[in-house]
Amino acid sequence: MKNINKSNRELAGKTVVITGGSSGVGRAAAEAFALEGCNIVIAARGEEGIAETVKLCHDLDVTAIGIKTDVSDFEQVRRLAEEAKSLNGRIDIWVNNAGVMASGKFEEIPMEVHHQTVGTNLLGYIHGTYVALPIFKAQGEGILINNVSIGGYMPAPYSAVYSATKGGIKMMMSGLQGEVSNEPNIHICNIYPQIQRSTGNMHSAKYSGLEFKIPPFAADPRDTAKAMVSLAKNPRKDLFPDFMSKFIKNTYQSFPSLVMNGASAVMRLGMQVKNAPDDGGNILKPSEEPHRIYGETMLPVPSKKTKKIALAGLILAAGICAFRRKNKD
Repeated sequence: MKNINKSNRELAGKTVVITGGSSGVGRAAAEAFALEGCNIVIAARGEEGIAETVKLCHDLDVTAIGIKTDVSDFEQVRRLAEEAKSLNGRIDIWVNNAGVMASGKFEEIPMEVHHQTVGTNLLGYIHGTYVALPIFKAQGEGILINNVSIGGYMPAPYSAVYSATKGGIKMMMSGLQGEVSNEPNIHICNIYPQIQRSTGNMHSAKYSGLEFKIPPFAADPRDTAKAMVSLAKNPRKDLFPDFMSKFIKNTYQSFPSLVMNGASAVMRLGMQVKNAPDDGGNILKPSEEPHRIYGETMLPVPSKKTKKIALAGLILAAGICAFRRKNKD
C-alpha cells in the first residue's frame, strides 16, 4: 500500500455509511474517509471482505463496523441504517456505491442475472436513499453521495441492463435534487468516474467469452475516493472527477452513434473468437478473492506524463473529427 498522509480533520467524528465497501472503489472510499477521522460503516455481502476493510480502518485509528448487507433487499438496508445510526445517534454521509455489471449479448445473459443487476444497482440506490433521506431531514443535514459512473451518460456496449440502471440512477437523483432544493443543508451529490483500475472488472459477470482486463488509462480508485471526500467537504450536484470522464461524456454527446457503434463493433469482433467460459462473477453471490482496491491491468500502468500525451492525442483526434464533420455539413 502506498504511503498516504493523514489530511485535515474537517470531517472528523462524522459517521459515513459506504455500500459495496469490501473492495475496489468502496474500500478506497472507506480508507479515504478513515483518513479524515470519520466513523466508518461498511456494508457488503461478503463477510471476509467486510472484515478486511474494517481492519484497514481500525489500523487508521478510527471506529469502524461492518454489516453484512444485500442492498437489493430493502429490509437489510433498513437494518443497516439502524445499526449505523447506533454508533453515535446519526448518519452524516451515505455513499451509494455497491454495483455489479454483466457483459455479453442481452439475450444470452440469464434473466436472473439481469434481475439482480437491477436489484443491486438501481434498487440498491433507491433503498439506500429511502432510508438515508428521512434521517438527514430529522437531523436537518446530511450528504448523499452516489457513485453513478460515466455509465449514467454513455451506455456500456453489450451491457444494456447495467447501462439502464446507471441511466435510471442519474434521472432519479436529478429528480430528488429538486425535492431537497428547499433543504439548504441536505445535499445529493452524483459522481461520474470513468472505468476504474479496481477489482470491479475482475468481479464482473462475463457472458461474452472475452477475458477482460483493465485498460491502462483507467482511473485510480483512490483518486475517485478522494473526489468523494471532496464532495463531502464541498457538496455539489454533479462531479466528473478526472479529465477522461469529462472527455468520454463530451465525445459521446458529440458523436453518439459513432462512439456506440464503434465500441459495439470492437466488442463483436472480439466475441467472434470465444476463449473463456461464461462467468457469473459477483452478480448472484458475494465477490470472491481478491478483496482489495486494485485489479489487474492488461498493460503496465503508464506514467502521468504518458497519460497527458495520450489525452492530448485524443483531443486532437476528436478535434479533427469535429472539423471534418463540420465541413461535410
